[in-house]
Amino acid sequence: MQPTFKNTLLASAFAMALGGCKTITALNQVGVFDSGLGEGAAEIVSFDDSVGKAFVVNAKAGTVDVLVLGKDGSLPDAAASFTIDVTMASNTLRLGNANSVDAQDGILAVAIENDDKQANGVVAFYRTDNYDLLNTVEVGALPDMVKFTPNGRFVVVANEGEPSDDYRIDPQGSVSIIYIDRRNRVASPRHYLLDFNAFNPGGPRHDELPEAVRIFGPGASVAQDLEPEYIAVAADSKTAWVSFQENNALAEIDLRRKRVRRIVALGFKDHRLPGNELDASNRDGAINIRNWPVLGMYQPDAIDAYQTGGRTYLVSANEGDARDYQGFSEEVRVADLTLDNVVYPDSSIQNDDRLGRLKTTTLLGDANSDGFVEQIYSYGARSFSIWDSLGNLVYDSGADIAKITADALGLDLENETGFNGGDQRSDDKGAEPEAVVVGYVQGRYYAFVGLERTGGIMVYDITDPEAAEFVLYFDEGPGHVSPEGLEFVPASKSPTGKALLLVAHEISGTTTVYEIETDFDSNL
Repeated sequence: MQPTFKNTLLASAFAMALGGCKTITALNQVGVFDSGLGEGAAEIVSFDDSVGKAFVVNAKAGTVDVLVLGKDGSLPDAAASFTIDVTMASNTLRLGNANSVDAQDGILAVAIENDDKQANGVVAFYRTDNYDLLNTVEVGALPDMVKFTPNGRFVVVANEGEPSDDYRIDPQGSVSIIYIDRRNRVASPRHYLLDFNAFNPGGPRHDELPEAVRIFGPGASVAQDLEPEYIAVAADSKTAWVSFQENNALAEIDLRRKRVRRIVALGFKDHRLPGNELDASNRDGAINIRNWPVLGMYQPDAIDAYQTGGRTYLVSANEGDARDYQGFSEEVRVADLTLDNVVYPDSSIQNDDRLGRLKTTTLLGDANSDGFVEQIYSYGARSFSIWDSLGNLVYDSGADIAKITADALGLDLENETGFNGGDQRSDDKGAEPEAVVVGYVQGRYYAFVGLERTGGIMVYDITDPEAAEFVLYFDEGPGHVSPEGLEFVPASKSPTGKALLLVAHEISGTTTVYEIETDFDSNL
């Protein structure tokens, strides 16, 4: 592991010395848009280079905000250039907020949930030049993420299908594949809805479902319990991958045959191993990153795909998530578990300054059902990971995020997100790496990872997937809180001629544009 630093200038200097060339040295802020609405006003961002505009999900206002990028990367300093009222996209359904956007070649796709979240939502298509509504396609329940394939032929939608808060209504999770004809674009799109009924008990593919995939909602079938969260698409547009965050799993989708190829369990991260340390308590008055007898569920939120060395890899931001509803909750603290005293002979491990505060699940750990927990599990892996196309782990950043941010920010590492300083998220999921995007800069691949709780962006060189290298940690400062959505713009499509990183911040309601600096004279 590389050394960590107190500030990003030193990190950048080290990156230059380490890489010599072909490395990112800084993220320079060139544009800022403040919605003025705070939490929920900037969640997901997408950029269409054909019109030079960014499109930002504003759940607070029920709109998609349109931001015109200047030639220097600047954004409007007052009101948005235009706002699209997404609630008016359907004449037959009562719609709620947008959850996701993606723009490509003059078309904007917007995933919009139903006002009744357990009912079907829609994907609405707009022109990116004049914002005319082109068409609306009804999809599954709670469309949470929308993604164009690189060739523009398909739009893939993750329909999360979350249950109602009382857990009386639990719709099926599903994946929508919307086929767009090259000639008439979205005039007559064809919609294919993939469900997971074949994996239900008694179904023809139930035996293919790995035992380690978490199916645990009360009374839920496999099809109901799987909750598609995020989508990544291969460069050849033939394959998509879908993350199931709560289920700690991935699905591989054949886009041409409209078929689920496989579902993969992602397994667990062993926090007992060197390099996998974590800080498990927010009541110890210190940053205490060490090994603990805990297994972490990877549970990725955002995922992205890239191709290097002739092979496709997936990159995941391992945020973690629990089901915690009024009608059903799996969440409990370690202090409230009945531990097996043979496995855990030291009862002080359940003290608040040790593992007692760590949030865990009631549904794992008691393998023999004797009422005593033999293994403690935690939510998320507090890392980003690289997987091969079959879902095998290739690389994990271990304890890097915790160590680097702690070294850079100390006990102030969470002041920016309003948690009164200290390490107030250590008992939960730590920095919560939530957003990730892969960018190709000067012949090398980089992963940009947004940290929802600690704030800031981690940058790694992932050109060699098995030997990814930390490049820099960029602290955005107190004005930009909780990076939720990231968009990479290659230099060839950038108004500034240099690669850009666009960041939407859920809590502060701000959108920022960063120009990516390297130690090259030009930026491809």
